[in-house]
Amino acid sequence: MSIALADDGCRLYYEVKGEGQPIVLIPGLGGDGRFWAGVEKALKGFQIITIDHRGAGRSDRPDRGYSIERIASDVLTILDTEKIDGAHLVGHSTGGTVVQTIALDAPERARSLVISGSWARPDARFRALFLSRWEMMQKGEVTAYQNLTHVFGYTADWLAAHELELREAVTSAAHYLAPYKVTAQRIAMLLDFDRSQELTAINQPTLLLGARDDIMIPYHHIEELRRLIVHSEMQEMQGGHFFPRLAPQRFADVITIFFNST
Repeated sequence: MSIALADDGCRLYYEVKGEGQPIVLIPGLGGDGRFWAGVEKALKGFQIITIDHRGAGRSDRPDRGYSIERIASDVLTILDTEKIDGAHLVGHSTGGTVVQTIALDAPERARSLVISGSWARPDARFRALFLSRWEMMQKGEVTAYQNLTHVFGYTADWLAAHELELREAVTSAAHYLAPYKVTAQRIAMLLDFDRSQELTAINQPTLLLGARDDIMIPYHHIEELRRLIVHSEMQEMQGGHFFPRLAPQRFADVITIFFNST
């Protein structure tokens, strides 16, 4: 384990494993780098950096100051701490918006981009869904929030096969999730994010991954990113919104082929 210190004093937890070209794996709204455990194990021949967002996982959880730009700055702080000038950036869901932000604001730090299960801007359905999740956390309805995260995140087959595991995760959610007002702020930052008008400026090689059976972030969002990011290619995956967890070897194989081609 390692800790980087952000300019506001927030302690940022991250881990570095392996040797080779550096890859930063940026998780989604849950913000915990352990989301990538299966992918990390499947990747070979790279230096892999996994991070916990501020407000999540093992990083500090300040009361305020959450934005996609702030988390992007935190990623750069971790790279600076490790004296890494540039890396391949992989972001899933919310992590994909962080990757977009770094590509636009600090393009010299991004060798290539993988944007997975993510979006360019919130549409009406997105706003309705995430406003509902925000309202749950404002009211402290942690169990309902976690149950819906699983329903929207996993496929029906996976839910059926892991019912006990997920029930235990829901039961323990109140103990490991950030304070509900922090999580509510982190949800709000998604509703504030829209840099779609700038995305034509992204010049790095970009791989876009989306699943047609993703009901959290439907496939049309990744198709919109394909239209807006000129130097991008797109590949279809399967496994619901959390497809990197459900098919980690396939995810690792796909991004390895992409990195080796750039």
